[in-house]
Amino acid sequence: MLRYIIRRILQFIPVLLAVTFFTFVLMRAIPGGPFDFAGDKSLPPQVVANLEAKYHLDWPMWKQFLSYVVGDELLGEEGSSIGLIKGDLGPSLRYRGQSVNEIIKTTLPISAQLGFMSLLLALFIGIPTGTIAALKQNTWMDYTSTFAAVVFLSIPNLVLAPILIWIFALKLEWFPVATWGSKPPYLFGFLPALDQFNLDYFKHAALPVFALGTSSAAGIARLTRASLLQVINEDYIRTARSKGLREQTVIAVHALKNSMIPVITILGPAFAALVTGTFVVEMIFGINGMGKHFVASIGNRDYPIITGVTLIYAVVLVIANLLVDITYAWLDPRIRFD
Repeated sequence: MLRYIIRRILQFIPVLLAVTFFTFVLMRAIPGGPFDFAGDKSLPPQVVANLEAKYHLDWPMWKQFLSYVVGDELLGEEGSSIGLIKGDLGPSLRYRGQSVNEIIKTTLPISAQLGFMSLLLALFIGIPTGTIAALKQNTWMDYTSTFAAVVFLSIPNLVLAPILIWIFALKLEWFPVATWGSKPPYLFGFLPALDQFNLDYFKHAALPVFALGTSSAAGIARLTRASLLQVINEDYIRTARSKGLREQTVIAVHALKNSMIPVITILGPAFAALVTGTFVVEMIFGINGMGKHFVASIGNRDYPIITGVTLIYAVVLVIANLLVDITYAWLDPRIRFD
């Protein structure tokens, strides 16, 4: 297993480099630049040229990429780029005086809190609902859970989030309309401080977590139901029942554990997507997360933020997929990686 993990980690390096390269090139291929406008007014051509020269945007594409990856010092050039290989994601082109590292350090913990709670909600709702639907196949409980799953899968966050705000924040006034309930500094770099871990924090989190987690919960419920229905008809389940084991033991120990492999498969990308923040939800609820800055940076053509956030997303995705592969071996002893 250790050899497998080391091999996978080494494979991550060219993958992350490729993601960085294509993001770097594609964003610069889009018409427009970060210094075309200052607010609603266009900048004089000479000012734009000076700013582009300051940030090396007038260099050839290959040289800009090398500067971003290895830094200006190794290239023998004067500039502010320290290099991606040294952990520097560059300066923001629109947020003057702020680096991408500082922006991500501030926003990633909020996106991680939102995503982690959304994933817990999705698992808490999805697995029990799918299990009950499978065990009560073709009953009103099965039909109700299936209908609810289809409904929540069909309603996008763009629609669900404003509905939740209108009903529970504006009409009933049960929850705040927007913002997040925790601020820096964070425990362990991403957890809210103990004095902020209170009812007000959960009130701020309730609506965005529900808007973000219900779609994943619906997908998990449907997949759990389909997988469990297939497993409970296997021979080893009938053998376990014939030995006199209680039905709860048969379902929890033998059936549910083996039916979780397809569910675990989708948790890898789902975890990465939720933890790095869903862009629409953060924009609608005014949450100062990484997704909100990513959306704004696309319109601003803030190349370093776009590349940096994409790279963070890729890192979380490959780590999540590695954890999924490792979990396979625990769920099914027949799976071996070495």
